[in-house]
Amino acid sequence: MSNHASPFHRADATPTETPPPSPQDLTHKAEVIGQLKTLREPMLDNDLVSLGMVRNLQVVDNYVYLRLYVGRHQLKLQGQVQATIGQLPWCKKVYVQLCTIPGVRTTLAVSSGKGGVGKTTTAVNLAAALTKTGAKVGLLDADIYGPNVPQMLGLEQAQVQVIDTPDGQRFVPLEAHGIKLMSVGLLAKPDHPLAWRGPVMHKILTQFIHEVDWGELDYLLIDLPPGTGDAQITIVQESPICGVLMVTTPQQVAVSDVRRSVHMFRQVGVPVLGLVENMSYLLCGHCGEPTPIFGSGGGAQIATEMSVPLWGQVPIDPRICEQGDAGVPLPLQVPDAPLSQVFGQIATGLNATFAVTKAQEPVAAY
Repeated sequence: MSNHASPFHRADATPTETPPPSPQDLTHKAEVIGQLKTLREPMLDNDLVSLGMVRNLQVVDNYVYLRLYVGRHQLKLQGQVQATIGQLPWCKKVYVQLCTIPGVRTTLAVSSGKGGVGKTTTAVNLAAALTKTGAKVGLLDADIYGPNVPQMLGLEQAQVQVIDTPDGQRFVPLEAHGIKLMSVGLLAKPDHPLAWRGPVMHKILTQFIHEVDWGELDYLLIDLPPGTGDAQITIVQESPICGVLMVTTPQQVAVSDVRRSVHMFRQVGVPVLGLVENMSYLLCGHCGEPTPIFGSGGGAQIATEMSVPLWGQVPIDPRICEQGDAGVPLPLQVPDAPLSQVFGQIATGLNATFAVTKAQEPVAAY
């Protein structure tokens, strides 16, 4: 055998290629997209296509196939999609595969273009702030390169249980401070790296999306690893993410990487809902004046350039490290801290956007 021949297939084998769609199929696909854009999601006040809820759309021989990614409060959209597309005179049948996480109302991803900008800290403190408003919150730690969420919630030594359900075996999420948690870090021994290659990583992340018994949640926050690689693509393809929260810091290096991530999410049809500028400034402990240690204006610049709302500018607070190491998020321990107030405002805005109005007993401070 030649040194350049692959041992996994015959050298004379010709790869099979999927035939390109016909001009008629392309025309019909455009008509389907036009029909779908007439359906609007009332809370977000936008059409299903722009919100990234319709994916894997195909038209073959007058049959329409698509995936519809929804939360538990949007299941009725499946019938509306079938009825709307079925109005097209050439359409023989519509196949809609409903993709949802049972019990979860709204799934949001927390992402960043580069590491070290405080993405996980943002995810944990936002989850805590949402819990304080009375929302039921879950946090999926999908950062395979730095799964720190268990430690930041005081659960680094806990074990994951598996239970039998009518739908098969399911992971049972852990819970701390009213937040349900599942993390890839719980599968590894302490101080051991998660040296996973693509197929293994894809399988584990897919299991964490589809095989966790979350119960009833208002929000599931997914803490993504930094960058735009396999893990991000797997999460986007397999979960009904309705939007992404981007985290950056003021300096230009971070802003450049955020720009790439925003483009990636838009290319795959997932809207970027907002931007958080972390480590925006340090408040003087004596006079209270802000000092922009890492520069200023980066968050506002990328928000204007990419037409993404700037949801908050989070100050540097030494207590955020202390509380993260202690396993208690700062908004629960010191609710009147400037940082806690910023996350509280973001949580209130999310509740207003997604119509989460449940009045429950707030989580007590620790």
